[in-house]
Amino acid sequence: MALREISLTLPNRPGALAGVARVLAKERINLAAISVDSAAGKGRVRLIVSDPDRAMVLLSSAGYTAEVREMMAVRLEDRAGSFLRVLEALARAKVNLQSVAILVARDGNHPLVALSANDLTRARKVLRQAGFSSTAAERLVSNADLLASAPSIPSETVGLLL
Repeated sequence: MALREISLTLPNRPGALAGVARVLAKERINLAAISVDSAAGKGRVRLIVSDPDRAMVLLSSAGYTAEVREMMAVRLEDRAGSFLRVLEALARAKVNLQSVAILVARDGNHPLVALSANDLTRARKVLRQAGFSSTAAERLVSNADLLASAPSIPSETVGLLL
């Protein structure tokens, strides 16, 4: 099963994101990555969760409209310009990125980034040929595996995450 991201649009008002978090937390669905931005009174939320299928059912039952997008994990060097080389390789191949999420999990000392693109098959091929894919990154194919490999976070930090 591939790495997948859920995206949804919320009203930009206090408590809107808490409602989504409450639905997921109540059913013990863990977050591996989250991105939120807002414009014109709407908030756009992107989530990578432990069980996207169940999360989609729960969110739909709670009245949210969401969509799921397949992603791929890419290994970066932990230095300036590493992500730029990924972007340049994709641009040369005319692959357009749709979303990017920095993941908590790492491949040894290398940060992992999840990408979705208009042509994910081509993106995988280009990035594999450019040396940005690794055995560990490619094995990291499910949302549940991603969370299982994440480092532990001290409990005093958890309040900052949500």
